[in-house]
Amino acid sequence: MSMIQPVANGLRTDHPVPGLPFINDERLLLDNPDAIERTGRNQGEGLWGRTDRLRGGGWVAFTTETKNRDYAWAVHQHPQHGRTVLLIRDTDLGSLHHEWMYGRNGFLYRHGGYWWDGDCWYRPQQIVDRAYEGYQARPVADAVTVTAVDVLARPATPHTARIAKIADFTAPEEPLPHWREHLALWASHRKPGSLPLDQCTVDLAAPELDPASLVDRAGLARIAELELEDLPHPKYGRKDLPPPQIETAEGPRWSRPVAGDWAEQYHRTHGPRKLLSATTTFGTDQPRGLVDDHNRLTKIIADSLEDAEEPKKNRLFTRGSSTTHEEQAADLAWWPAVAINDGTDGFIPLTAVRTTIVEAVLGGLARDMEGNDAPKNVLLGDIRGDVVHLIDWYILREPQLAPALFGEICLDARLRFGLDPKDVGDLLRRSLTLDSGLDHQTLKTLLDLALPPSAQVPKNNDGRRR
Repeated sequence: MSMIQPVANGLRTDHPVPGLPFINDERLLLDNPDAIERTGRNQGEGLWGRTDRLRGGGWVAFTTETKNRDYAWAVHQHPQHGRTVLLIRDTDLGSLHHEWMYGRNGFLYRHGGYWWDGDCWYRPQQIVDRAYEGYQARPVADAVTVTAVDVLARPATPHTARIAKIADFTAPEEPLPHWREHLALWASHRKPGSLPLDQCTVDLAAPELDPASLVDRAGLARIAELELEDLPHPKYGRKDLPPPQIETAEGPRWSRPVAGDWAEQYHRTHGPRKLLSATTTFGTDQPRGLVDDHNRLTKIIADSLEDAEEPKKNRLFTRGSSTTHEEQAADLAWWPAVAINDGTDGFIPLTAVRTTIVEAVLGGLARDMEGNDAPKNVLLGDIRGDVVHLIDWYILREPQLAPALFGEICLDARLRFGLDPKDVGDLLRRSLTLDSGLDHQTLKTLLDLALPPSAQVPKNNDGRRR
């Protein structure tokens, strides 16, 4: 999602950002992206410029502003919706280029990451869908696009607006008051042939963005079913919180759907580890597979110590020791168990196990696809039982990687065979239900958390999977 904050609108933009000043952009050759790039590219140390063609038509162009090097110009030319001209901080130039080129999140951003693709408004991208190597696009309910005509229809206020110049420009710290008057001044500078004012998108209006319905950190914690102290703190962990819709003196505020999306992704990220954890003999929570290995090794070592005929066989322990064999064994067994589960330098190469699982599942899909050119009509056979057992083994030791494992399977199945992620998700649910050693409720909860959204069974109105 784009969290880049522009600092001003170019005077010739078609889509002004509310609250920002308008700045004279006459030096930019807006019909010549190569010329925009050359303004900054190779013109001196610290200057940069770039232009690229967009896949669906149109182009983007960027350049550092040579007269005020703290800032840069960003231009997006859409084949149907005209141009967006923004002044941004020079340090944000590469990030906005990536968003416009590869972000798959439209080209206009409002209210902390809400985005518009020319047809529809969507909430900030938060729900990862690994089957598509991106985020789910979630439309805004009852969204209304606010145009320049809509804003200019509001009553005027006594205020003198002006067009800023780049050489002495400093970004304002707060939104401009009386911004309607600045927009009216912008409208008076429109040239013949410019995009009509009723097609110039200014803002988004939606019930969920009503300031009265926004939630604070306490509300976010309630929606996420977390203790307030478990939430990242805005002062130190802002990047781990959802993008705020507004900032207040008391702190950030979020729309309820944005908070809900963040909560869903939070539980998708942290839920598998919590679900598949157990308590060690030391009273700490660890992955269940690690705890199982530790307990098993503890018993093996304890039995060996119990069977020892003479204490001299192990000079570490004597008959006068107050430590029980079980406690001694727990200490001895812990680090071997850790070593077994260490994916970097352990007895078992966990990364190789994951690759083996993915290729084994895809190998079964390849057999199912032989001679069938219609992925929608293919009957997918169950995943072999021993592969399911290996899936169990892996996710019990690396529960936090379960979403990545299932996402990779769904992604590769879609790219290699054209299979719908939902069909692959159904296959995983069916096969694991048949052969997994996890109990039914744990398995169901895990798959709800770890399967990509596009691979999930739709929910009924009561929130249950169909």
